[in-house]
Amino acid sequence: MMEMALIDADVFIYRAAWAANKEDEATAIRTFDNIVAEAVLLSGCKDYKLYITGKGNFRNDYAKTAPYKGNRKAVDPPIHKNALRAHALKAWEAILTVDEEADDAIAIEATKLGLLECVMVTIDKDFLQIPGHHYNPVKKTFTMMDYWSSTLFFYTQILTGDAVDNIIGLKGIGPVKGAKLLEGCESEMELYEACVAAYDGNEDRVIENARLLWLRREDGQIWQPPKEDR
Repeated sequence: MMEMALIDADVFIYRAAWAANKEDEATAIRTFDNIVAEAVLLSGCKDYKLYITGKGNFRNDYAKTAPYKGNRKAVDPPIHKNALRAHALKAWEAILTVDEEADDAIAIEATKLGLLECVMVTIDKDFLQIPGHHYNPVKKTFTMMDYWSSTLFFYTQILTGDAVDNIIGLKGIGPVKGAKLLEGCESEMELYEACVAAYDGNEDRVIENARLLWLRREDGQIWQPPKEDR
């Protein structure tokens, strides 16, 4: 049994809020509690921590090619969103982040705990750049990422970008073609150099994408290019 489930509560808040959008607040809270309780149970962990994204995001300072998440249309949030955030903070003692996303705080805590001592609970594929145990509460599937597979995933993301967060990748390059461009690489330095080559030598674009995509492993961390083979 793993020690700690690190839960991306942003996901659960929206899922519960939309599911109960035509119901009263009490129903929304019950829906949220049930979703979280099931995720904790199925994660197989003894304990849990919930994380919610607060104000500010350091990525806004590094997005030069396009505004970070600037493609998201203004849509009225589900009516119980704020009530569920308040409930998660009070009843579940959720941790509210400042100037970073819940994803970053989870990645930092997973690194501190030891990546084999916890389970990261989310539906966000970006977490696959982190070695360790992952649980998708919607698909109810576990994934184990080792260091190389998670590093390869991250560098593939640099090539593909992320349409959801408005991170611009190479035109026409998806995960399959991105992985093809990285074939034969045997170190992180080689992965980095392959990405720079794919961007026609534009190292600034590679660094920009990497900094936007990277989930922090240390407080205040900003991604830096590798300087030697790891």
